[in-house]
Amino acid sequence: MPVVIALLAIGAASLTAYVRYSTRNPHPIIDLRLLTIPTFRAGIYGGFLFRIAIGALPFILPLMLQLGFGLTPFHSGLLTFASAAGAMLMKATAGPVLRRFGFRRTLIGNAVISGAFVALYGLFSPVTPGWVILALLLAGGFFRSLQFTGINTLTMSDIPQPRMSQASSFSSIGQQLSLSVGVGIGAMVLHFTIAMHGAGPITAADFPPAFFLVGAIAVGSLLFYLPLMPDAGAEVTGHRLGRRAEPRSAE
Repeated sequence: MPVVIALLAIGAASLTAYVRYSTRNPHPIIDLRLLTIPTFRAGIYGGFLFRIAIGALPFILPLMLQLGFGLTPFHSGLLTFASAAGAMLMKATAGPVLRRFGFRRTLIGNAVISGAFVALYGLFSPVTPGWVILALLLAGGFFRSLQFTGINTLTMSDIPQPRMSQASSFSSIGQQLSLSVGVGIGAMVLHFTIAMHGAGPITAADFPPAFFLVGAIAVGSLLFYLPLMPDAGAEVTGHRLGRRAEPRSAE
């Protein structure tokens, strides 16, 4: 524990020092002034929270299936592959969904749906039918991929062309960091749950709190999308233009 506390303190101090440096340097590697752009700020902060859940999921889900349910790595992989299949199915629908509802409504509603699916996985048990697990993982993968597509597009939607490279680097660093934080949170919750149950062998009952917490974190990402304007990023999706075209068509 002292080592963990020391590392956290060093990280906090390093972050503080960089914030001070970046505000004084006209050309920092990670330009924090990009966060003054509302769509970029929402994509970075909201995406960070949402990806925490997604970073934890590939860690705790296979562990639950193998150590909690007693499945082989092969059977566990066959089930978890459903998430990737759901993500592939989404690619054809993301554009129409964003055009119809816009970034704000899509990201708010889909954060709730995606987080609910993650939390729902905590209700799986060793007697849950395989087809039910497969179907829920498929559906969850679909909605999580839709959220990823929306977040990534929103983040870059209002970035001026000369600053596109800086924004892309900033976004990539945030994505990688959030996935690592997700694994850390999942492992931490699982560790505490096992300790509360007597530090014995891992069982299926040790996993639900981790799923519930990361699911709640994913839902919490909507707080950063609420301040967005209803037509935020409309130049990319065509959402605002589509709404204005309807009266002319009616005439």
